[in-house]
Amino acid sequence: MATPTRMVVMGRVAAPFGVKGAVKVESFGAERGSLCKFPRWWVGKAGKLRETAVAECREHGTHLIVRFEGCHDRDEASAYRGAEVALRREDLPEPAEHEFYQADVIGLVVVNAKGERLGKVAGFFGNGAHEVMRVEHERGERLLPVAGDVIQRIDLDKGTVVVEWGAEW
Repeated sequence: MATPTRMVVMGRVAAPFGVKGAVKVESFGAERGSLCKFPRWWVGKAGKLRETAVAECREHGTHLIVRFEGCHDRDEASAYRGAEVALRREDLPEPAEHEFYQADVIGLVVVNAKGERLGKVAGFFGNGAHEVMRVEHERGERLLPVAGDVIQRIDLDKGTVVVEWGAEW
């Protein structure tokens, strides 16, 4: 089966767990256990995801313990180390009002309150304190905190993110 075009990375395989083919998965979502509700995940390196059936999934501390179908020992589980765990965007529930999936924001044009174009959203990452939005522009990259009042408005229909941020910052 071909990889769908709209994937949302939901986590990452951290390491094998035990000797029976399970792996420890770091879930990126606030509701870590909700990932276990999906019987099929897309797993692999960025750009090379393949559909994978989930045989077992449960919460364990801050991680999920998962065994994929066909994975029966620690050596097979080790092959998944570092792999992304993704779901098809169309399989996810619609976000609540004023909430967005990061995947829906990537590629939007970022402008400040003065209407100055700052670039396009290239991605997000966590820095321990909060999420950071990467904005690529002609001269490089800006890193904007996804905290406080920095992000003023996201308009998916217009394809814009309005931020409280100076063009020369």
